[in-house]
Amino acid sequence: MRCRSGCGACCIALSITTPLPGMPEGKPAGVRCVQLTHDLRCAIFGRPERPSCCAGLRPAEEMCGTDRDQALVYLAWLEEATRPDEAYTVNVR
Repeated sequence: MRCRSGCGACCIALSITTPLPGMPEGKPAGVRCVQLTHDLRCAIFGRPERPSCCAGLRPAEEMCGTDRDQALVYLAWLEEATRPDEAYTVNVR
């Protein structure tokens, strides 16, 4: 599957925990990446400064859905489902 033109959902819905140009602290979920252009393309696509989490992300039907709105909903759910729970700790003896 190829990225849908005019989407950019993954560049908005997902968090990035590593520095990227223009966002040295990373990017929180739900915030538009500063590298997302007006036509919803990555301005640093294929460049070495692009975060590895972005470079490794591949479009898939489950993630992208049938349109941008479905992708945003799924990715927001995925972000929440995989967020570390700071309140959860494991006691090991």
